[in-house]
Amino acid sequence: MKRIQEKAAQRAFGDNQIIRVSARMMVPFIQLFGLYVIVHGHYSPGGGFQGGVLLGASYILLALAFDLKTSLKTFSESMNSILGTTGALIFVGTAVLCALVGGLFLDYSALEPLLPLGPIEWRSFGIFIVEVGVGLAVMSIMLSLYWDLSSGGELDEGL
Repeated sequence: MKRIQEKAAQRAFGDNQIIRVSARMMVPFIQLFGLYVIVHGHYSPGGGFQGGVLLGASYILLALAFDLKTSLKTFSESMNSILGTTGALIFVGTAVLCALVGGLFLDYSALEPLLPLGPIEWRSFGIFIVEVGVGLAVMSIMLSLYWDLSSGGELDEGL
């Protein structure tokens, strides 16, 4: 009986099968486009920030269509922390490595002695590495902000 009452209360709150199916269908395409924006950030408009926002928005869409617990099952809080930290370390590590090799902070052409690609190729590859790091960090921050704001910091019940 209690389960029936919970289901009725959930439906009254806005449980809609069309929204759930649509969200499940759209999430992979949003994530694929987010990855595209990150990868092509140094060739075209976009980059790590915009791609990270798209990746974070895909998980927020799942949380809005289902609930916070479903969002946390698909992308756990510990994985979010690991990816956010990894993204920041990729960005700072690339910059520090450039300085340690003898160049300026974020001077990717200084990395040429590590792997002889040439300074122009290293600039392109260095920007790509930094864009990936920024994308991971932005996605992590977006998810953390949404999870904390929607649950009052307790991560047990969302909007």
